[in-house]
Formats: sequence, C-alpha cells, structure tokens
Amino acid sequence: MQSESDIEICTRLEDASGAFYGAVIPPLYGNSLFVFPTVEEYIQARKEEHRHYVYWRGTNPTVEIAERKLAALERGESCKLFASGMAALTAALLGSLRAGDHVVCICHVYEETKKLLHYLNKFGISYTMTSSVSLPDIEAAARPETKLVLLESPTSFTFRLVDLEGVVRLAKDRGFKTIIDNTWATPLYQKPLPAGIDLAVHSVSKYLGGHSDLVGGAVIGSSRELESLFYQEYLLLGAALAPYEAGQLLKGLRTLPLRMEAHRRNALEVAEFLERHPAVARVNHPGLPSHPDYKLALKQMSGTTGLFSFELNEASFETVARVINRLQRFQIGVSWGSFESLVLSPNEGTNEEQLLSEGISPGLIRLSIGLEDTEALIRDLDQALSGA
Repeated sequence: MQSESDIEICTRLEDASGAFYGAVIPPLYGNSLFVFPTVEEYIQARKEEHRHYVYWRGTNPTVEIAERKLAALERGESCKLFASGMAALTAALLGSLRAGDHVVCICHVYEETKKLLHYLNKFGISYTMTSSVSLPDIEAAARPETKLVLLESPTSFTFRLVDLEGVVRLAKDRGFKTIIDNTWATPLYQKPLPAGIDLAVHSVSKYLGGHSDLVGGAVIGSSRELESLFYQEYLLLGAALAPYEAGQLLKGLRTLPLRMEAHRRNALEVAEFLERHPAVARVNHPGLPSHPDYKLALKQMSGTTGLFSFELNEASFETVARVINRLQRFQIGVSWGSFESLVLSPNEGTNEEQLLSEGISPGLIRLSIGLEDTEALIRDLDQALSGA
C-alpha cells in the first residue's frame, strides 16, 4: 500500500469510521473524565492508559487525532502533544537524561532552550554549547559522560544548518541520543526521524497552528520512547494540551501545505531584495545560493520557510532600533509562523558584547514573513532602511 502524501495527511477527513456522524470537523471532547460500565474495564483501562480514555490529563480523542496526524507527517510512530513547546522540550530532555549526564547542544539555539539546560544543572546534568554547526566541533564538545546531542536546524537568528546524517553517524558511533527542534522547517520541509534522529520536538504555536491563536508543543518518535514518556514526563508532570487548542491545531494543519508554500515564496522574494540593498551586509536565508549551507539545504530539506534574518552594515543598537521603529507593516513581537509579518532583534542595547562573543552581529534583524502582499512588505523595508 502506498503511503499517504503530506497533503493527504493534512487534508484528510477524520470520520472515515462514521464515529463523528459525518462531521467535517472532529468534535471537541471537553469532558475532564471518561466513565466505564464495569470495574474490570476501568482497571484494565488504567493499566494501559496510553491506549484508553480515562482522564483528560492522559488521553483525549480530539488531542489524539492531532497527535496521529503529526506523527504521520513527521514519519514517526507516535506523538504526544503538550501545553507549550517548552513543555515538550522539557519532557524530551527529562526522559532522556539522568544525573551525571552531559549534553552537547548546538550553538545558536532558542534562548529558552539554553536557560532550560542551565536549569538542569541543579539536577546534576551538564551541557556544552558548540562553537559552530560543524561535525568536528560537535564531536569536540563531547565528553565521556555525554548522552545526548541537542539540535536546532536551521539555528535561531543565524539560520545555519546542521548535517543531520553526519550527526546521526556520530551519535551511533558514540552511543549518543539525538533530539532536534524541527519547528522552523516543519515536517513538510524536513523529516529528521527517517534520517535517524531519535526525537523531533515542535512548537505547534508556529507554522503548524499558523494563526497565532494557540500555544502548544509536540514530541514525536518511536512508540517505545513515547510510551515511556507518556507515563513519566507527560502523565506525571501534567502539561497536557487542551482539546480546544488541539482543535485549533487540526484546523491549521488542513491549510499547512498551502500556507507554507506562500511563506516560502514570499520570504525568498523579500530575502532577494534585502540581499541587493546597500544598507544590508548579509542575509541569513538557507534558500539563497549565497548561504554557506545552501547545498546542504538542497540535500536535507525540501523547502524553506518564512523566518530568516539580515545584518545591517551599521551594526549598532541605535541603527537597529531606527530601522525597526520605522517599519509600518511589520509588527514587533515574539513568536512567528502566522499570517502577520513580524520583526525582532536579539540586540537589546545592553548585550552587544555578548552577541559578538556568540558570533551574532549586533546589526542582526530577524523577520517572519507572513502572507501579506510581498511588494508592500518590500516597499516598507526599503523606506525603513533608506530612511534610517
């Protein structure tokens, strides 16, 4: 039997069995608990709660539909949805590590990821940030007690790519586990699990939801790993996604292929414009031939998305602030992946030396290109850059 395409997975109706009476949108099961006709059936359900509906904190029919769809998209066996992306990442790390373990973390990950790793120090878990995305630097950061390599690809703000197949070979040789934050690429444009990565983590608040109306996270991997995670880091810690958010996620997934193609196309147009602008020193977009990892992007991704950055020739907080404040069609805000275009910079005016030490230009500005008219976005960037 031929496997489903990504578009078929995203757009299929969920009522093939007739359980929802032909409803084109699955119902929201908002009840907190499920009851049983006999004591024996209740006891059996509690013994295998990952397979039965007992209590909302464990399993819920609406949430489960979204989990199955995400697992299929990522080509994983199983998925658990959490109340936030950070809850998902926390569960994945806690389920993979013990006191005394060491983590190799790729440089330029999400800032909260670094804070979480630092927090885990109090439980005897240490970590080392790599100095680059290269395999030699990843291997050099490892220690005898290393148990995990934590990846983002592309990386935050700088948008460098990690050679996933190379990391998998290294991990298997050294006995490391691998986890990747695959939020940027989505399962449409990058599938790390078939490449050998152990767990994929997502913030479903971004492209997967796609409408800035939900917060959630996902962990996707093998059934064995996810069953263990269910009874420990998921069920015990209690950061379950609510049915309403799962329903919003299901709506977002139905339009995911169409939206991602528009984000991809719009962002490339804007990136190409910025690359020609005299005020811009560099554009960090893996879909541009000038990007240092362009060939790797062609190899391990099937597309690019709407989030990238550029660097100003005049790399100061004052110039960054002037450019951003002059923008009229870009809103200043965290997160990304929805209809609206957003702008942000890691330069807060007091951290320029830290940015330089991390290899990030103080003149870096991050853009999330939405679904608006691209020509209007380009005109807005042009006037902001030229006037500032």
